[in-house]
Amino acid sequence: MNPEPQQTLEATNAKSGSLWEVLRVSTKLGLTSFGGPIAHLGYFHDEYVRRRKWIDEKAYADLVALCQFLPGPASSQVGIGIGILRAGLWGGVMAWLGFTLPSVIVLVLFALLLQGFDIANAGWIHGLKIVAVAIVAQAVLGMGQKLTPDRSRVTIAVGAAALVLLWPTAYTQVLIIAAAGILGLWLYKKGPDPGSQSLRMPVGKPFAIGCLVLFFGLLAALPLLRQTFDIQWLALFDSFYRSGSLVFGGGHVVLPLLEREVVPTGWVNPEDFLAGYGAAQAVPGPLFTFAGYLGAMAGGITGAIVATVAIFLPAFLLVAGALPFWNGLRNSPRVQGALIGINAAVVGILLAAFYVPIWTTAVTAPVDFALALLLFILLVFWKLPPWVVVLAGALAGMIIGWI
Repeated sequence: MNPEPQQTLEATNAKSGSLWEVLRVSTKLGLTSFGGPIAHLGYFHDEYVRRRKWIDEKAYADLVALCQFLPGPASSQVGIGIGILRAGLWGGVMAWLGFTLPSVIVLVLFALLLQGFDIANAGWIHGLKIVAVAIVAQAVLGMGQKLTPDRSRVTIAVGAAALVLLWPTAYTQVLIIAAAGILGLWLYKKGPDPGSQSLRMPVGKPFAIGCLVLFFGLLAALPLLRQTFDIQWLALFDSFYRSGSLVFGGGHVVLPLLEREVVPTGWVNPEDFLAGYGAAQAVPGPLFTFAGYLGAMAGGITGAIVATVAIFLPAFLLVAGALPFWNGLRNSPRVQGALIGINAAVVGILLAAFYVPIWTTAVTAPVDFALALLLFILLVFWKLPPWVVVLAGALAGMIIGWI
């Protein structure tokens, strides 16, 4: 009779400890993940899949594929999803806080204290861009070996990369992933071999449905409330919630939406908008934290909190709402066949992003290529921790800038 209470107590302690574990690991990623959403997926792959083995390779690829379908910041949604799978709903909150808060704090400080300070061309910033080259190259190599082991999947990946490069629109990725799923369903009707990690889903379907209802309800109700009540924080919440809900692709795609929300309204002038955008390139974490800067410019600390919560809330609601249904679908043989094609397309999309914008913006001279190659060797063959490689890249970038 005694073992059962002991197991319950152990499970409670494990869950409590896992929340702090998720917060600690995601904060480390929030402090070191430079290079944009595709680079973030590389950092996540290294930390959550390769080093800590919280989920397996296929489960990670499936989660990335799901988040590519959803509107919002894909890398943040992947992090939230891993946090939920690891430690429940609060684990998702901790994963979001850890990954997001460091860059929010820095960008709010930029807004309050360092407006107009030009750091976009600093040497250490350029070094961090080259770090992103090494990180994404490692991710392409690792995911490619696992997810494109035969010529048909390599062909899907290369075709996806070519289409993304030749047709760079906000909806290209969604259409390519859908087409790859159909192709995978046709080519791999029996599905892949079983053996992937079974995902324990701590979020139930009733709660998931509630999240989806809340997502669409807020999207419809906030504009009406904004017109009814003349309250600035409500207007801010509506603008940033809508921006986070309606953008596919995340990252830089959200910038024109934000510009149309904050500049014509007079909340932020064009010069400060561009200065904040330059600052956003200098910090780790998701580019959606640019909302914290804009909110601070429009309404101080309160505005920063409102804007940050509003732009990320759709991502959280969509991930929590979709995961329970996705977990069931991914175990269907037919859906597994489709996921083979989708995962191959994800590798291709990652390959395309490795070239544009990561390679084209970071490697502009032979010395840049030499540094990228050195950092790649340190990361892949010497197996140094990513934060060490980040510091080495920033320091090397400063030295190159002085030469």
